[in-house]
Amino acid sequence: MHITDWETHRKKLLKNPRVRKALKENELEFQIAKALIEVRIKKGLTQQDLAKKLKTKQSVISRVENAQTTPTLSFLKRLSQTLQLPLHIRFG
Repeated sequence: MHITDWETHRKKLLKNPRVRKALKENELEFQIAKALIEVRIKKGLTQQDLAKKLKTKQSVISRVENAQTTPTLSFLKRLSQTLQLPLHIRFG
């Protein structure tokens, strides 16, 4: 799917009130997933590589990256320490 195809599809999806509601309810999970994917790729790590560094399973990383779960604060702290990146949490 090309970017323009995705944008067209996204606009169509967002016309559906149920889709908009689901996105709003899961916004935090999507933001975490996006941030994790971006930093993992920037560091040149596969899900398996990251899982090994975190002493967890690849499926855990996959679930977080697919916004199927909300990671605990302790997981995020471990991730931050492992990747040697600061963890910032904001409201607003």
